Amino acid sequence: MPKNNRYCDGLTRRDFVRVGGLGALGMNLSLANLLETEAMAKAGGSIDTSRSDVSFIYVFLKGGLSTIDTFDMKPDATEAIRGPFKPMSTNVPGIQICDQLSRTAGVMDKFSLVRSFTHRNAGHGPADHYMLTGYHPTAGFDGGLKPNNQHPSVGSVIAHKLGPRGSIPPYVCLPAMHNSASSAYLGPNAVPFTIEADPASPGFAVPDMQPPMSVDAGRLDDRRALLGKVDRFQKSAEQAANSGAQQLGVFAQRATDLMTSAQAKKAFNIHAESAKLRDAYGRNTLGQSCLMARRLVEGGVRCVTVEHANWDTHYYNFQTLQEDLLPKLDLAMSALFSDLSDRGMLKKTLVVVTGEFGRTPKINKDAGRDHWSRCFTVLMGGGGIHGGRVVGTSDKWAQDPADNPYGPEDMCATIYHLLGINPHSEMHTPEGRPVMLTNNGRVIKELV
Repeated sequence: MPKNNRYCDGLTRRDFVRVGGLGALGMNLSLANLLETEAMAKAGGSIDTSRSDVSFIYVFLKGGLSTIDTFDMKPDATEAIRGPFKPMSTNVPGIQICDQLSRTAGVMDKFSLVRSFTHRNAGHGPADHYMLTGYHPTAGFDGGLKPNNQHPSVGSVIAHKLGPRGSIPPYVCLPAMHNSASSAYLGPNAVPFTIEADPASPGFAVPDMQPPMSVDAGRLDDRRALLGKVDRFQKSAEQAANSGAQQLGVFAQRATDLMTSAQAKKAFNIHAESAKLRDAYGRNTLGQSCLMARRLVEGGVRCVTVEHANWDTHYYNFQTLQEDLLPKLDLAMSALFSDLSDRGMLKKTLVVVTGEFGRTPKINKDAGRDHWSRCFTVLMGGGGIHGGRVVGTSDKWAQDPADNPYGPEDMCATIYHLLGINPHSEMHTPEGRPVMLTNNGRVIKELV
């Protein structure tokens, strides 16, 4: 039986959701302190307004997708390396991926692969932080077990630089907030609005979009009466760092505005989708989270981070991939790219799919693969990315890049560039210290 219900650091899936939820006590966004974003949207850096209408969906496969078994297969390697899966042709001549991803192979023209991706840390917490922020953590990082970003996440930078579109949050995480997905020194204005609920649940609803039970639905238009009842927003605002007491009432009022916003209610209502389309995405957490992400960017959200666990396949890698993880990924990815394309949204929606690292070329004694950050594949599509391309190659065992190595700094620079944010501009800490958006990252020109 597969034993991957537990991360290698001992956290169970339930623990992971619970620990992520602890962000509500620190930098996890409530409606009240989120809405400060607008006041900071103009801070620092040039914006290319011709691209600032692009949105970003980040599908983060927590634990580390085995890309040697999926997007960069080595069928000519020895049995100890290649695994049992077979490569199959995609709808782009000359490009092959895993035969367990047949639907995804049919939309290869809509995304590209960076097969020479690399970085220097194979520990979950530090690698997560690196991939979610573009900055490698320094001494003093707590390993990612608490919401304690040393650097702001990509989504927080986007929220900080571009601000909200209307009454809907600029940055959303679901179905939980990763501990390295928050705002660091950018403060409470750039933390994500977190949907701490599973969109695949039949009774799914966004808790903060519902009025308090003590407020009659007929009184929703009475903003002052409603504001007096929504004390959880006030409490959240009081917990937010750097929020002056004189501002709390303003943020709480704007939280109420969001709760009564038709734009927000429409975007968060996944039940409005047809049964056929929901089935196409897959009736599971990953599939429905990707569908929700499409709804959110369609409704005006600038960045959605979808996190899915558990890809940490130290044990029974192939059985777990074949029976559980890859069928869900195949449905979700093929549906997401097809849906965005069918709606005319793909050119304005950048999608990145990756884990924090890949898996070892060599299969271990437990029929699994261990952590491997020296070489793996990142999927990027839409938002100005050329589809149907492969950038870089790995060596014969996918052990190291053979050419064109790219890393988290370069991925972040490319994301910012495509959203109209100058990747070489600066942000500032509360003390006024300038910090570059990217740590000398390069735009991946072969994709743009």
